[in-house]
Amino acid sequence: MNRKIFYFSLLSVAVASCGTINNKQAVGDFEYAQQKETSALKIPAGLARPKQVDSYFVTNEINHKGPVGGDVDVRAPSLVLPIAASTRTENTSAASKVWFDQVLDDNDLKGFVLQALEGQLATDNVELKQIDEAGLVYESDWYHKEIEAGTWPFKSIAISESIRYRYTFESKSHGRSVALVVELLEYLKTDQAGGSKRIDIIDKQRAEMNMLNEVIAQVDFQYRLKQQENRLLRANQTFVSLGENVSGEAAYIVEIDVDLLWSNLPLFFEDHGFSITDLNESTKIYYVDYVKPESSFWNSIWGESLPVVELPNGKYQFQVEKMDAKSTVTLYDDEGTGLPEATLEKIFNVMEAGLSFKDVF
Repeated sequence: MNRKIFYFSLLSVAVASCGTINNKQAVGDFEYAQQKETSALKIPAGLARPKQVDSYFVTNEINHKGPVGGDVDVRAPSLVLPIAASTRTENTSAASKVWFDQVLDDNDLKGFVLQALEGQLATDNVELKQIDEAGLVYESDWYHKEIEAGTWPFKSIAISESIRYRYTFESKSHGRSVALVVELLEYLKTDQAGGSKRIDIIDKQRAEMNMLNEVIAQVDFQYRLKQQENRLLRANQTFVSLGENVSGEAAYIVEIDVDLLWSNLPLFFEDHGFSITDLNESTKIYYVDYVKPESSFWNSIWGESLPVVELPNGKYQFQVEKMDAKSTVTLYDDEGTGLPEATLEKIFNVMEAGLSFKDVF
């Protein structure tokens, strides 16, 4: 996955040998910027001043030091994009900051976000350094970006930029919420006009938010990897094995809580040809009739037929018992005699898939 992300959106200026449009600037003329304020209406002596409506009056008490006309940056503001699970922003803050709430209970949240940050910078081939002893403040090495001008073989570097970031972690007292703040720490730019360490405030904010959004995307990517690992682990995990119940009879050992297994056994019965005729909840026994299901022609075509339990048609008992943190399922015939181990082994593949309930839990 190519996650190379160093794009600042900082440079849209014209390069010496090739003219381009400046995306920071509005298109059109700026004659309005040259207009002078109209003089106040002078009322001759002896005449009443006409009624004046101030609904659309624009005061002159504004910041005259800001950009005007073609100097106004018209780009849309950058935003923090909380795309990862359980991320949120603070509407009252203009800082490049995002809050992460606990998603994985078996992972330290701050450590998980830090791991994503380290992974992102490793992808960018940029070193990350810890600044404080508490492990809450980190700084990146230099990101470098160059823009070439001209055509081969007469290409040359027209603009060179370098930038460093500071990453600060904040944690709630309960430890289930962690914030990450990204700050632009240092900036260097070299072009035909020379070198400069100054950056426009809007470009600074855009660079910080772009960097933060890349870290958020990396956190989301790590969450998805973790979910995939959990799904694969569960898919490959053995939930059912052949063993003995507490009385030493041949039985299935199931890695599911006894109450949960008891309540979900009817789903197994429904799919495999068993119908419940009676039950004893105190001893956790289901009394069932078994009729071997017949697979129809259309089921075989559409692949909807379920594996068949190779048992003779008749009456059976399923007893569920607790054994430590696991459960046992013992099968009895109509006379209450436990089915032998050889029979349980013969139908094991179907029983293992059915008693795992992987599509349920």
